[in-house]
Amino acid sequence: MFKQRVITAVALAVAFLALLVNLSALAFSLVIGLLVIVAGWEWTNLMKLNSKGAKTGYLLLLGLSLAAASHWLGLFDRFDQSRAQQMFQIAVALWAVIFLWIQGYPSSAILWSARPMLGLLGLLLLTFTWAAVASIMHHESGQWLLLLAIAVIALADVGGYIAGSLLGKHKLAPVVSPGKTWEGFAGGMFFQLLLIVGLVTVLPDLVVSSLFILIIPVALYSVLGDLFESMLKRHSGVKDSSQLLPGHGGVLDRIDGIMAALPLFALLFTLTSPF
Repeated sequence: MFKQRVITAVALAVAFLALLVNLSALAFSLVIGLLVIVAGWEWTNLMKLNSKGAKTGYLLLLGLSLAAASHWLGLFDRFDQSRAQQMFQIAVALWAVIFLWIQGYPSSAILWSARPMLGLLGLLLLTFTWAAVASIMHHESGQWLLLLAIAVIALADVGGYIAGSLLGKHKLAPVVSPGKTWEGFAGGMFFQLLLIVGLVTVLPDLVVSSLFILIIPVALYSVLGDLFESMLKRHSGVKDSSQLLPGHGGVLDRIDGIMAALPLFALLFTLTSPF
């Protein structure tokens, strides 16, 4: 299983970098839109929509949501970053509410577990995620910025896995995700410090305080996204969102941290400007 997981991770990384380097901001955004549709199909599994008609209807709603967002943001004309920032403020606030739901689980399930509520959450969170990708890519040096954002999220995950496997004893959120530990959480944050040191070493003109303000909250939100999907899966009684990615489960299982962290990254980057 571990070997399969590594092979899939490497293949995904290579595909991501190839697309990132070779596609324009518009083309990359459109490709990510297709990926978000796939994640939407997996979301229907968490909603326990079993009929093809219901699944198709939900994907049509998601497609309309993405189309409306692309029109409002000016994806095919002049991308409006100010409107994107308004979306991300809503997204960050919504994830703050989700944090309270995670803390209050299972009692909080009464607030979010109804199928219409879950459906609305999926539409909002997936649309915000796509908008964050599009916004970052339409910045100057957007490819490098998106790569940095993904690196922050990946290092939080990798650092958490390594430290949790070696040192993990104290459960972080035992009701939601019994496998996560405070030691793993600390390991993920330690890897962020290494990233900041590495960036400052390579690019000494960077503003260190702004890097901290940008990177640490984004890493924290990535953990929040991971915990949220774990809570959804636990409540729905499923292990993975799908089996599309050998050794990893589904697309949602890979982008859970991204969904929470990327809108915050897009928002904070505009406010901090560490580069």
